[in-house]
Amino acid sequence: MPTLLEVTTHFFLQVAVILITCRLLWPLFRRLGQVQVVAIMAAGFVLGPTVLGWAWPAAQEWLFPATLDVGGGATTTHPNLTAIYVVGQLGLVLYMFLVGASFKLEILRSHLGKAGATSAAGIVVPLLLGGVVGVWLVDQGGYFTSKVSSWQGGLFLAAAVAITAFPMLAWIIYASGLLNTRLGTMSLSCAAVDDACAWVLLATVVATTKGSMSGALLAIGGGLAYLLFMTVVARRFLKRLDTWTPGNGDRERSGGLAVVPLTIVLLVVLLASWFTDYVGIYSVFGAFVAGTVMPRGKFLDAIRERFEPLVAYLLLPAFFIYSGLNTELNLIFDPQVLLVAVVVLIVSFAGKFGAIGLVARWQGMSWREAGAMGALANARGLMELILLNIGLSAGLITGQLYTILALMTIVTTFLATPVMRLFERNGWKKGIVFGPSGEDHNGVGTGTVQKDATAREAPR
Repeated sequence: MPTLLEVTTHFFLQVAVILITCRLLWPLFRRLGQVQVVAIMAAGFVLGPTVLGWAWPAAQEWLFPATLDVGGGATTTHPNLTAIYVVGQLGLVLYMFLVGASFKLEILRSHLGKAGATSAAGIVVPLLLGGVVGVWLVDQGGYFTSKVSSWQGGLFLAAAVAITAFPMLAWIIYASGLLNTRLGTMSLSCAAVDDACAWVLLATVVATTKGSMSGALLAIGGGLAYLLFMTVVARRFLKRLDTWTPGNGDRERSGGLAVVPLTIVLLVVLLASWFTDYVGIYSVFGAFVAGTVMPRGKFLDAIRERFEPLVAYLLLPAFFIYSGLNTELNLIFDPQVLLVAVVVLIVSFAGKFGAIGLVARWQGMSWREAGAMGALANARGLMELILLNIGLSAGLITGQLYTILALMTIVTTFLATPVMRLFERNGWKKGIVFGPSGEDHNGVGTGTVQKDATAREAPR
């Protein structure tokens, strides 16, 4: 067993390698029309068994050990892998809090009907398509374990197809300059609803395979109770933070921020993340909602300005690297697995893109905005990989299905930004000037605010 000093020393080296790899990959991915978060996700696969493990297995196992031999043929999770996971989770919840703190609720309110309709389309159609494919794969055998029935397999794959990676989408929207637009706000709203439904479905599948529905009921009830408490009770209390007057016990300041209100904000984020993790709807939703209920003003602006660089470029990459270290794509070369992967990929991309795009157009958006919204919904990213890890650890899916869905995640996420920018470029070629609320000067919504979106790396 390595000592704490050995774990710490090796962890520093791991973080340095992660950051160097991300920076080396970023110029290539920028030329491919991607945002930086996709380069960070790719770094996970480059440093994991898929690339480095194939090219130099000894170096990969030494640099990023996944298991530790404890004697007698038994193994356990390596402490350094645990450290990467914990740091990544901290970065994730802080980042999602910053996203929520930047969320323009007034834009959402003005387009609430459109957001509701597109959210429904983005969850119902993929659920139906994914459910049919899931039932088919259970009957085929080899993709789900024996304890999974047809309807449970259908629900699991429905959740996998319907999900949108909320953290991934948030970064893409930030980096593309879309946060303060109708397109960005509605895309995040749809992702929040779709992900919440997907996690409830996953909780249902896991609970029923264990012979209990308590997990699903806890997720639904706990999530609704949390949302009600934060929007009704916590919002009123937190309004005082922006007008905080330091007393005798709060003379200390941290980077221009009063210590007491800063501590309160951190406590709210951490407790919100703990509670939503506990009830089974995942910490990102707790942190995001905590950000949305914070009072807008100078205090919150100061927090965002100081926290964003550290979170985005030091803590968050550990989150994106974790699943890459646990993913092997070599199974995809089996012809049968590859065929199923093609089917899953088509259903996943077409279901999201088609459903959201058509309903958004029906709601009165331009074809450009509707198409961009459908493209963004396919950014599944690490939320999908987390769902897969849960399914694998719970004994629901096999390595073959894990590989298929991991490949689908990579492809759909990679396509999301270039396809969105294809619609964006078409808008610029038509000479349209876009406003901050997603309305062009001709009254047609497009949701784009800048021509050179790739120039924006840091979330703002």
